[in-house]
Amino acid sequence: MADQAKIQVNVEQLFATPVVLARFPGAAALNQALKTTILARARSHPSTDHSNLGGWQSTWDIDDWGGPAMARLVELVATLAGRMTARRDGRPAGITWAHNAWANLNRRGDANEAHTHPGSVWSAVYWVDDGGAAADPSLGGAFELHDPRGVAPVMLAPDLVPAVPGAAAMGATEQIRPTAGDLMMFPSWVSHSVRPYLGDGTRISIAINLWPAGALRAS
Repeated sequence: MADQAKIQVNVEQLFATPVVLARFPGAAALNQALKTTILARARSHPSTDHSNLGGWQSTWDIDDWGGPAMARLVELVATLAGRMTARRDGRPAGITWAHNAWANLNRRGDANEAHTHPGSVWSAVYWVDDGGAAADPSLGGAFELHDPRGVAPVMLAPDLVPAVPGAAAMGATEQIRPTAGDLMMFPSWVSHSVRPYLGDGTRISIAINLWPAGALRAS
C-alpha cells in the first residue's frame, strides 16, 4: 500500500455561492423609523399573496410610502451591491441599480415558502425586528438558503459527503438566524424560505431586488 503521508493533496472549493452579511451604521434609528411606518401600513392595507404563508406582505411600492428611512436603506444596499459586483474580466461593474422592495410581517405560525427572485441580480433581506428570536432560537423564524446542488441527496450514498467545510449541508439547507439590523444579500437565483415564527412578537423584514437599470427582465 502506498504511504498515504506522501500523497500531496490540494482541495479547491469551486462554484461557491456568495452570501453577504452586513450591518449598517445607525441601524437602531433606522429600524425604529421603518418599524413605525411598516406597522402603520399593515393596519391600513391588506396583504398581498406571494411567498408568504400567513403574515402580511406589502405591495412592491415601499419606496412610495417608506419615507427617508427606506430611501436610506436602498442607498446602502445599492452601494453594497456595487461593491460586490464585478465584470467577468475583473473590472468594476459601475452599475446603476434599479430595484423593487417590499415589507414582511410574520407573527406566530407565519412562514415563507421556498422561492427565487427571477429577473434580478442580487436579492437582499434587511431585518427591522427579529421578534425576539435572536435571543431565543426556540422562537424559530430562521431564514433558510437552499443548496443549489439539489441532486446530491439522490445519489448512491446520500449519507456520505466530502470531508471539507460546508459539505454536510450538500443538497439540504443552511439557516441564518438574524438579529435586528442585519442585512443579507445573495444571488437572486438562490432558492430560500423562512421557517415558521413561533413567538408572540412581530418579525419584520424588508426584501429588496436589484438589477441593472434599463435591463430587460422577467417579472
